[in-house]
Amino acid sequence: MAFIDYYKVLEIDKSASETDVKKAYRRLARKYHPDLNPNDKEAEKKFKELNEANAVLSNPENRKKYDQYGENWEHGEEYEKARQQQQRYQSEGGQQTGFGGGGDYSDFFESMFGGGASRGRGRTTAFKGQDFNAELHLDLKDVYTTHKRTLTINGKNIRLTIPAGVENGQVIKIPGQGGEGASGGPKGDLYLTFNIENHTNFKLDQHNLYSTVDLDVYTAILGGEITANTFDGKVKLTVKPGTQNGTKVKLKGKGFPIYKREGEYGDLYISYQILVPTNLIQKEKELFEELAKLRTL
Repeated sequence: MAFIDYYKVLEIDKSASETDVKKAYRRLARKYHPDLNPNDKEAEKKFKELNEANAVLSNPENRKKYDQYGENWEHGEEYEKARQQQQRYQSEGGQQTGFGGGGDYSDFFESMFGGGASRGRGRTTAFKGQDFNAELHLDLKDVYTTHKRTLTINGKNIRLTIPAGVENGQVIKIPGQGGEGASGGPKGDLYLTFNIENHTNFKLDQHNLYSTVDLDVYTAILGGEITANTFDGKVKLTVKPGTQNGTKVKLKGKGFPIYKREGEYGDLYISYQILVPTNLIQKEKELFEELAKLRTL
């Protein structure tokens, strides 16, 4: 397989920041996503390369190895250990089959990584496959309940269950959904980052929800019953006479679900915003003036 320059794939240079990598991936992933390019093999190939490039360059450790070892970045640590081991044997004057000081270094490297199984000890080292990184964009409403979703990663459909209450920026590991292992090694894993946007009228803080409800001045003064929205429906609230602007009421258990704690929810806090009537007719003005006089007696 020909070497793929991940920087070229993402159309960035080696000095690009982590933010630049993320922006480039998002822009190109939207452009070449299979859903927007049905039956387009070239777009599918490009999308797969984008995911591979992002999996490496968005991870600081992987990027460092890639910059140092290029196409052999996944085996960089083993390569370095092997090099140091050979140097140690050479400095000690040791002569060990497969590690001889007079041997060709490239042959030594091959013997360590499977290319020279017939030489020396014939040892073939198995390596875990490449880990993939991907982002899933959801709305806050999507993660209020546990649901199943199918993702397309590198052209492969992955069916997974998304637990209620997953948080923005949270990363979950999906074992065995990364790249193929080498020399019989296990598959890599998929690390999925959740990008959750809030398009609701509720503010989320931890597991609690916050909202503002308009209250007319008459109900605020005299008291009464109103209907307010919660995240999953409506409730009736009793307003006490003389309620002040900014008064908060707490609805226990009406907040957001708590991740991996089935049946547990935060609370909902509602703030009353009293609406002062405008465009009063003459009779209304007279009545308010009369009320004002009564309050000054």
